Amino acid sequence: MAVAEHEIGDIVQDTYLKLARLNDVSHIRDGRAYFFTAARTVLLDRIRRDRIVRIDSLAEVDALALADEAPDPERRVSARLELERVRALIDALPDRCREIFHMRRVEALPQREIAARMGVSQEVVEAQTVRGLKLILKAIAAQGRNEGQQASLRKREDGKQRN
Repeated sequence: MAVAEHEIGDIVQDTYLKLARLNDVSHIRDGRAYFFTAARTVLLDRIRRDRIVRIDSLAEVDALALADEAPDPERRVSARLELERVRALIDALPDRCREIFHMRRVEALPQREIAARMGVSQEVVEAQTVRGLKLILKAIAAQGRNEGQQASLRKREDGKQRN
């Protein structure tokens, strides 16, 4: 399965996005293996999507009654809150790690360029990017556990109030 070089960054970015959307990472035993499995899934999804005939190539597009697929206000608010959550997690990273992670994952700069800008090796850029991702995933997992504990406490409190 050959992948065009210009698509590799997009696939990696989509994989990080998929991982960042996880509510809980406690099931992950081997982060590297999990990442590559997620990347493979992203790649297969792209291949499937490319095989689909584009709707605009059909002759009678006007005859189709398409529903509005724009996200509803609730989804927009939820997405905005999730974005703020991820930004806060990135902002909480150690300085150099945050700077490298931001350049690599947000600005999508190549490792080579980041290394040249910062005067470090590409291995340092890669290590700091991975470190940033691990810290973010760990924070997400901790937030998920905290939310679960809070929900459990609320249920117990509700049960006590009913008795």
